[in-house]
Amino acid sequence: MNNSRLKHIQNWPEHARDAKWSATVLAERCGVSVRTLHRHFLKHMGKNTKTWLAEQRQDNALILLCDGSTVKATATYLGYKEANSFSRHYKSQTGTCPSQQAPTNRV
Repeated sequence: MNNSRLKHIQNWPEHARDAKWSATVLAERCGVSVRTLHRHFLKHMGKNTKTWLAEQRQDNALILLCDGSTVKATATYLGYKEANSFSRHYKSQTGTCPSQQAPTNRV
């Protein structure tokens, strides 16, 4: 069964980054369908794949910004086509602008 392959994967955050936080790409890389991946995440992570991937992407954004990465560099790394799209998404998720996370902009 394809699902048995998923049980042996330990480094999900790394796989998420490699798949550019895409459920479709992640499923392809794991050799399972998107639906199988979704069921696995619901059972083992307690949330659907898309939600978990979005959280991982957001966690990476915070780490990068706090480490001094620019908003533009962070957006590019996270796969956004434009920094403005990243900024809007980040603010909708956290309530703050990504530029407020950068160490150089803190008081």
